[in-house]
Amino acid sequence: MRFIETFNLLDYLDTLVSLGSAFVLGTLIGAERQYRQRTAGLRTNVLVAVGAATFVDIASRIGGPTDAMRVAANVVTGVGFLGAGVIMKEGLNVRGLNTAATLWCSAAVGCCTGTDMLAEGVLVTFIVIAGNTILRPAANIIDRIPLSSAASEVNYEVRVTTTVMAADDVRTALIAQLEAAKYPVGDVTATFQGDEIMELVARLVSTAVERDELDTVVKTLALLPHVRHAGWESSTQD
Repeated sequence: MRFIETFNLLDYLDTLVSLGSAFVLGTLIGAERQYRQRTAGLRTNVLVAVGAATFVDIASRIGGPTDAMRVAANVVTGVGFLGAGVIMKEGLNVRGLNTAATLWCSAAVGCCTGTDMLAEGVLVTFIVIAGNTILRPAANIIDRIPLSSAASEVNYEVRVTTTVMAADDVRTALIAQLEAAKYPVGDVTATFQGDEIMELVARLVSTAVERDELDTVVKTLALLPHVRHAGWESSTQD
């Protein structure tokens, strides 16, 4: 039998240690995910770690370090597609990114044990568990910190409604008022709201503004002749 000819006890024990280590370390990572009732829990992380270790171990035994590195690179790609399956979009919210990243790290642990780098595998496991537990309270604290307008990444637009005949003069005044307030204008677009009405929209280059200053600019524009309405609005960049 081919098995009897190729079987080597030392190689078998080496594989046993590699896969057993991947199983234990994957269990530690997956247990935390299972406790938090994530989509990819205990079994998924264990299977990813053991699978990655198996592929890399086989490549190491058959082809050597070069082939092991090549297989590890393909494992990274394959697990990337697997992680995409746990990412879900609900409206404007995206869920599952952390779970997908954890799967990716489980594969890294498997690659470490598959290449007999057990100490490195333990280190990665510790870091992954620490990232999912210790950093959670820190993330919650940061989320509760009020975000000032100067720190937020927001697009600001100033909108002015005027007559078509006065559009050029109002456009000039709009740009002048904003630049006087130290808010450079990226561009100004014009949209017809009817045969005689036009809306001018000035998009600001800066993403940090003082709301009181924009309110002052808008009030000044509203007092101009032929201006029917003036206002500003903000929207997130994402």
